[in-house]
Amino acid sequence: MAQNWDLFTNHTKVLLCVARNPDIRVREIAAATDLTERGTHRILAQLVTAGYLSKQRHGRRTHYTVARDVPLEPPLPEHRAVGELIDLLLEPESPGQLAKPRNA
Repeated sequence: MAQNWDLFTNHTKVLLCVARNPDIRVREIAAATDLTERGTHRILAQLVTAGYLSKQRHGRRTHYTVARDVPLEPPLPEHRAVGELIDLLLEPESPGQLAKPRNA
């Protein structure tokens, strides 16, 4: 029997969703990552607490900002930052716009 596994953690998947669309709703993140809304809320809170994301309320919506300069944990030998990971996994369609993952 084949074992299912993911190359990227749920935290990475959520982070990429937010990088792609900072105004994305929790429901949309959950659907895109195949997580529950409760699990998505937990992961977002953990990413905010760890400093990878910040959030601001705009009326009834939440806007997230990726802290691109935060070092990855655990640190890579090259001391890479979150923004470098996002840039590697998402190709820009046009200046200032993030695209879908290469293999999507």
